[in-house]
Amino acid sequence: MSGAVSGTSGASSSGVSGGGTGAGAGTSAGAGTGAGAGANAGSSGSSSGAGSSGSTASGAASGTSSGSTSGSTGVDAGGSGATDSGSSGAGDSGSVTGPCDIYGAAGAPCVAAHSTVRALYGSFSGSLYQVTRASDKTTKDIKVMSPGGFADSAAQDSFCSGTTCTISILYDQSPKGNHLKRAPAGGAKNTSDNEAVATALKLTVSGHTVYGVHIPAGTGYRDDATSGVATGDAPETEYMVTSGSYYNGGCCFDYGNAETNNNDDGAGTMEAVYFGNSTSWGRGAANGPWVMADLENGLFGGQSFAANPSNTPLTHTYVTAMVKGRSGGFGLKGGDAQQGTLTTLYDGSRPSGGYNPMKKQGAIILGIGGDNSNGAQGNFFEGVMTAGDAPSASDDAVQANIVAAGYGK
Repeated sequence: MSGAVSGTSGASSSGVSGGGTGAGAGTSAGAGTGAGAGANAGSSGSSSGAGSSGSTASGAASGTSSGSTSGSTGVDAGGSGATDSGSSGAGDSGSVTGPCDIYGAAGAPCVAAHSTVRALYGSFSGSLYQVTRASDKTTKDIKVMSPGGFADSAAQDSFCSGTTCTISILYDQSPKGNHLKRAPAGGAKNTSDNEAVATALKLTVSGHTVYGVHIPAGTGYRDDATSGVATGDAPETEYMVTSGSYYNGGCCFDYGNAETNNNDDGAGTMEAVYFGNSTSWGRGAANGPWVMADLENGLFGGQSFAANPSNTPLTHTYVTAMVKGRSGGFGLKGGDAQQGTLTTLYDGSRPSGGYNPMKKQGAIILGIGGDNSNGAQGNFFEGVMTAGDAPSASDDAVQANIVAAGYGK
């Protein structure tokens, strides 16, 4: 979206603060014993194994398997019983499952997977992000502590001790290599954006201390030369985990698909997840914040700029925000990233006036609009983009996986 709009910040809550320490020091979540192999996303068979004991979504306290699966082509969505959302073990010894495993098994593989918090594939063992030290401008990659696990925040703390650090790269965990760096100049702002302060958003996830990406106005990331990202009218699913307590009405706190030239190229040239309480275009019920789709020249909480009463505000400490793009239509989903399921906020036809068919260009943005509008604020913990519109069952399994990760616990 283009144009900066000054808005009001959401009230801080005890879980995540604008620049504070975030969630309290909880203990590990999702350590229960699996009674089955879980709900398989995209499965064509059934499980015959006993499931995993104590495996969790992000690799914390993963246990051992007492059985095996047979006839399944899917990936386990969570392991404490047939529909359990508290664990995401895949039913093998020490294995874990990430959101991208779930989407991949459903035929909608991730083409972008970004997080400073955790691995989004069960097998991922590389670097999540890079920090740059202010004192000498040297850099350090922050890896996961174990395959499928959480960020090694102690390595960041040691490297940044006595000085400050910024997040200089958010590495793409997918095979596509769509890494995010400081956003360059664009049509709405003719200078590059700021990098996020690496220590500004501290939280615990299943008892592990990690850092999110705190994005005040003026901060943003981008990749204009991507691989595999949807273009034209091709379908995709996008989600991010953000904060319902740090937002504003500025343009535009987005994560997703944007123009490759950093300019406003007209209706339908973007398809990104927006979160905030902007009312300059579309809106939801009450006062927000809302999940909306930034389709360029419009934030849409429904089929038009009219207020969508079904698009209810999401004020949870941690929010799952999702956009579903498909030929002729789109969908919006949202929920509490700490508990419960996703709610469909809109599912229907695209707006009139140039949005059908779409003309997506395939860049990736975080924290800004397509033309580098950077008046928004928000917090980012994880997000993915897929090739294809993933099935609803897979979205539900991903939400269960996010809940099992234990944000703020």
